Amino acid sequence: MKVGILALQGGFYEHLHMLRRLAQETGWSIEPVLVKKPSSLRGLDAVIIPGGESTTIGVVARRVGLLDELRDLLESGLPAMGTCAGAALLAKSVRDRVVGETKQPLLAVMNIEVVRNYYGRQRESFEVDLKILALGEKPFRGVFIRAPAITKLWGRAEAIAELDGVTVAAEEDGKLALAFHPELTGDTRIHRYFLEKVKR
Repeated sequence: MKVGILALQGGFYEHLHMLRRLAQETGWSIEPVLVKKPSSLRGLDAVIIPGGESTTIGVVARRVGLLDELRDLLESGLPAMGTCAGAALLAKSVRDRVVGETKQPLLAVMNIEVVRNYYGRQRESFEVDLKILALGEKPFRGVFIRAPAITKLWGRAEAIAELDGVTVAAEEDGKLALAFHPELTGDTRIHRYFLEKVKR
């Protein structure tokens, strides 16, 4: 299974390490590919869009010719997981808690609205146990760093985790948007959950 990780800015190495760890745990054949140019998209079975600065990732992706090509693949059904900034890039609508409308470049493939910095700035970052039924009874430690929230869902998008009544994880047709950073924990269950769907 060839899994691309968008590697233009942000925490892509953490996802790389998580995929290697998952391969060791499961015995699955996982080939991580750092995606920095359009040719790296060829033959991917799935893609991960990491956290970082969503505007920067979008601007650089457009500059190197990745944005439209990746959007075409996602619209054609390529599974994707976006964490934090990655969730914003997957959303069809993005606002900032302070500045409002962002007009940033987006992949815009999930029927969700994301509000950036929903929980405040860096100093308001926090960790909390989340109940994610799809992962079983054991809580998942959510690491929220300048985290967004998913404030609206429509169409086929579904919430799979909430925090105080606000959606922090959603999925839609093989795409997974997470407001937190599973790659910063030692827990591979979310990466496993995502790739189990890819393997089917």
